[in-house]
Parts: sequence; structure tokens; C-alpha cells
Amino acid sequence: MNTPIPPPGTTSLPPLQLAVRGMTCAACVSRVERALGRVPGVARAQVNFATEMAFVDWAPDAAPDAPALVEAVRKAGYDANEQPAETLDLTQAQPWWRVWGPALLGLAAGLPLLAPMLMGLHHFWPAWFQFALATPVQFVLGARFYKAGWAALRDRSGNMDQLVAVGTSAAWGLSCWVWWRGGMDLYFESSTLVIALVLLGKALEARAKRQTTAAIRALQALRPDTVRRLGPEGEVEVPLAQVLVGDLLAVRPGERIPSDGVVSDGEGDVDESMLTGEPLPVRKVPGDAVTGGSINAESRLLLRVTAVGGQTMLAQIIRRVTEAQAGKAPIQQVVDRVSAVFVPAVMIVALLTAMGWWWAGLGPEAALVRAVAVLVIACPCALGLATPAALMAGTGSAARQGILIKDPQALELAHRVQLVAFDKTGTLTLGRPRLVEWQVLPGQQARWGDRALAIAAALQSGSEHPLARAVIDAAADRAQVDASAVGDGTGRSAHREAEQVSGLRTEAGRGVEGVLADAGGGPMRVLAA
Repeated sequence: MNTPIPPPGTTSLPPLQLAVRGMTCAACVSRVERALGRVPGVARAQVNFATEMAFVDWAPDAAPDAPALVEAVRKAGYDANEQPAETLDLTQAQPWWRVWGPALLGLAAGLPLLAPMLMGLHHFWPAWFQFALATPVQFVLGARFYKAGWAALRDRSGNMDQLVAVGTSAAWGLSCWVWWRGGMDLYFESSTLVIALVLLGKALEARAKRQTTAAIRALQALRPDTVRRLGPEGEVEVPLAQVLVGDLLAVRPGERIPSDGVVSDGEGDVDESMLTGEPLPVRKVPGDAVTGGSINAESRLLLRVTAVGGQTMLAQIIRRVTEAQAGKAPIQQVVDRVSAVFVPAVMIVALLTAMGWWWAGLGPEAALVRAVAVLVIACPCALGLATPAALMAGTGSAARQGILIKDPQALELAHRVQLVAFDKTGTLTLGRPRLVEWQVLPGQQARWGDRALAIAAALQSGSEHPLARAVIDAAADRAQVDASAVGDGTGRSAHREAEQVSGLRTEAGRGVEGVLADAGGGPMRVLAA
């Protein structure tokens, strides 16, 4: 359940972010939100199961207290630490053996117990061998379920781990009891395979979480790890985290602008499509503002840093995408209410199932087997993951297309939209120019003919300007110029060996000039405008 949501505008500080580890289902989300909501000064606490992140809004008159939040989460049975937006690293890739190892070990122990049964050999393995395989799985690989289930019980709540722990313990205990009585029908394979399959589900869940955060990681990748800072000792490469407001940074052609700033020296085009969506670079001169994450297209720039860390425009974009993915659509709020009573309801249904079959005359053993079946099939994994994963996939896909969704409720309400207004070009287009028509100068058709486009592409081969790439792509589409040849900067055309140029030189604001080999040594110019 959510803590009360304050009216818009009642909180001025950005949400404090916590990385929360150890959650296993939607009930865990409710427990963490309740624990955070009880901390004095908290106006709203929102937890995302898929990203394992918590976002806490403070009351206007409250002072943020991150240690108190971390302690509240730990008392609830989970691990937490503060995670600023500028250092956000969601669902970090773990070694494969840590993710898949427990599931593979569980399957290695459970499949030998199951295989004879599939062939009709129901009492193939001796009881001691089944006990030897099942016990380590139950109490070593399954220890996480006992630990998490006990923590939830102390908090007077329920979670999926309790269902797994109670169900598999009942199957394992029943098998030991039947073995002690000299019976043959054991259920060690059931307890072993249930734990193994739940662990396999958790491994697949971890993979799904990793994939759903790809959009945020792509935004984070726009920030370089190191920068070149100018100081008394000259140009020194330092980590981006050490950059301060007022520092002077050098950015070479082709590099990303490391942080928001103002051009101090140099002049050149900067690709700001990641921010504005506009396909063409913007000319920057001393005094112009630049945004971290954009690309310096053509010449060396010196910039004076004006914002770092979480204050940069890129960090704010990442924060907005993250908060949108953490938000809860109306359907997710329904899921939260259901999950709060799901586990107790399943326990009651399992108990009634056992009592009903016992009273029907099947005996305690058959009644317990049916109760265990109710417990193990009710593990609400998808209950907590399906909706947030769908929201993250939608907002992540939109972010890759340059669309930032600020409120997840908009996704549920989108089917009611009757009219859409688009602000500018670039919103509906591909975001890159395309050559649709070209002409040879009057009187030159007989001399150059179809070679003109190939020559233009060869002249533009050393440029990364969007208009230059449009010429090259058009020539390649006409099968006149090999795309790989003109893209390597050599200026060679695969169509005619004679179409070779040398001395490529860019004239700012006019175009590219080069010498064509069979043009009598005279220069031939093509304008990029």
C-alpha cells in the first residue's frame, strides 16, 4: 500500500533515492513502503520492485534523514543504501554463477529424483539417497526463503517466501515422516524441484529487470567516465566525479560534452539531438551554453563548467525517467491492495483444503499433499513484477525514441486520447536528413551525368555532418558508391576508380573542397547547404 500522496507542489526537495535489496514479491514492496512511511517527515514513499529502488518525498518543513530511512528498511528485513541520481546504476550485472548457480544446483539435485518417475519407476531411488539430495537443497539453497519469511513474520506481514518455506517444509517433513514409518511414497522430489524452479524464476526475473532498465543505462552511457581538465599543471585527465563548477575542460572533436557549461574558447558544431531531437548540429561560439551528453562534432572546444552531478540537464532527464518508471499506474495500486491480503488468504485456503480432504476420508497424508499443492502454486511472482515491468518497458521504449513520460497514469489513459498536437518537426520524422533530389548544373550533364552524385559522396567522405551523411547514403542507395569505401575517409569511389579526390578541406559555412583526379588538377567544390 502507498503512504498518503501529498498534493502537487507541497514538496520542494527532489526525492531521495534508496537502493533496496532483498525484495521477492509485491508484499515486500508494501512492507518497505510502510516502513519508510513511518519515518518522521516522510510525505510519500514509493518503491519499484522491478528496479529495486525507493523514492522518498519529504514534507516541506522536514529535513531529509537518509540514515533513518536506511535503518527503517533494515529493521523491516531488507538491505538499503542511499543512491543519488548522478551515480544511479540500476540492476548491476552480477556474475552468472551468482544469478544462475543456485537454480542450476537445485535442478541438478531435483532432476535425478524426477527422471525415474517420468519413466514409471516410482520407487527407483532408496529413501536415504532421496533424503541426501533433498536436504541440502531444502536448508542450504532454500535458506533465503526461511530468512525472508521469518523477517516478514516478525513484521506481522506475509510474503511469497513464507509460502515457499511452508510448502516445501511440509513436503520434506511429510517425506521424513513416511520414511520413518516405513512407507514408500516419498515427496522429496517435490520439495527439491519447487525450490529449484522458484530459484530459476528468480534468475529469469533478474534478467528481465536488467533488460527493462536498458533505457536508463543508455542515458547514463552519454556521460564519459573521464574528462580533460585544464589547470596550472596543464591538461590533465581526471574522473568526471572530480569535476567542479568553474573548472575549464577541453573537449576534442567527436567526444561527448562531459557536463553542462559555457564555451570559453573555440568554435564548432555540437550535436544536441539527444536533448532537442533536432537532427542538425548547432553552431557554438564563445559564450554559448552547451549541455552534457551532446557531441562536439568538428573542432576542439574549451568550456567552463556551470553544473555537475545531479544538477546537470542529463541527470535531471535520468531522474525524470527513473521516477516515471517507479510511478504506479492505477492498476498497480490495485495489485498492491491485493498483495497485502494475498499471502494470508492463501494460507487460509491451504488450511481449509487440508481439513476438507481429511474430513472427506482421504487421511492426513493425502490432505497434506493437497495443501502443499495450494501453497506452492500460489507464489505471487508475477503479481509484483508483471505490471511494473510492463510500465518500465513502455517508458523505456519511449525514452529510446526521445519521449519522456512523467506520469505512468498517462499510459493507462492513453486509449482515451482523441487528438494529439505535435510541437515541431523532428517529432514525427526520423530525425536525420535524407537527399530526395539532386541536379547537375546546366551544361554539365554530358560531362558528368550520373557520376555527379558519386563524386559529391567522395568529397563528403571525411565529414560526419548529417547533410554529408545524407549525400553518402543517397549515393550508396543508387549503387554508385560503396558505403564502406566512402565511409572510411579515403574519398575513394567503388563505382569508378577515376573518381578519387585529394586535399579534402572544409570551408566553414560553405562546404567541402577537394581535387578530383581526372578534372585536370583543378578544384571541384560541393556545397553542404
